[in-house]
Amino acid sequence: MDQHVSENLLDVEDIERRPRGRGRRFPLNGALWSLQALFGFFFAGSGFGKVLLYDGALYAAAPRAVAWYAAVPQPLIVFIGVCEVLGGVGLILPAMTRVNPKLTPLAAVGLTLTMILAAGFHIMRGEYALVPANLLLGGVAAFIAVGRGRLRPIAPAIITTARVLRSFAVLGALSLLVFAPTWYTMTNVQF
Repeated sequence: MDQHVSENLLDVEDIERRPRGRGRRFPLNGALWSLQALFGFFFAGSGFGKVLLYDGALYAAAPRAVAWYAAVPQPLIVFIGVCEVLGGVGLILPAMTRVNPKLTPLAAVGLTLTMILAAGFHIMRGEYALVPANLLLGGVAAFIAVGRGRLRPIAPAIITTARVLRSFAVLGALSLLVFAPTWYTMTNVQF
């Protein structure tokens, strides 16, 4: 019994000697990167679908798939789409390249504001079923904004070939996994 107590005390002493905060930083950093990638791809894809509505035929057919499109002018939908694409890319690229990484929390703030406005719009229209998704997306964007703005900011660095190549890889992945399928679906599938 005494040996068990002394072993537990050694474990506590070991924990107390470890540098504080080191164990917490990696999981938060990993969570932020995961959320940035996942939500960056999501917002870029969602926004790209709205950007494609610049085409009059697609815009005319869109309300059959998404009812609220009928209540919003075409230029506003395209503008929202451009904001979402830029916000989605902004969640990933500035942090990854470390070129002006302060843009990542700013992109997250912009997406948070977009989702708050979307929630208000859906509440005004009585589309209460859409509000939880807006709040979830806005909440995650706010978490990324705080995480990358204050808790785990990314330090700026000079641009390197490796960072440029990673950026092109992300843009290529966005093009192949998000933009191309969205374009194909919206131009070839009847709503």
